[in-house]
Amino acid sequence: MKKLFFTTVIALGTLTLAQAQDKEQMAINQPKVEAAVVQDYQALKVTDLPRIVKEAVAKSYEGAVISKAYGNEKGEYKLVLTSAEAISKGKAGETIYVNSKGEFIKK
Repeated sequence: MKKLFFTTVIALGTLTLAQAQDKEQMAINQPKVEAAVVQDYQALKVTDLPRIVKEAVAKSYEGAVISKAYGNEKGEYKLVLTSAEAISKGKAGETIYVNSKGEFIKK
């Protein structure tokens, strides 16, 4: 009887341990979605940006081109700027934030 009880306890302990490892492995494989939730920016066409935003960028970042644009419901824009120099060096563009009045925002 003692052997049967001992065998049952060992079997249940092994199953519990296996399930705990499966849950841990699933947690590791889950993609993190934090960045998408925090920023709430939607992709926009550069041509859809307000004129004042484009003028502010052209004035402050001479020679830069807006390669990607994103906007949110607050009227804020996330812009990725590139220049011919950066492209030739293989560097990624600079990301800036501008509001709908053409004022730069620090993020």
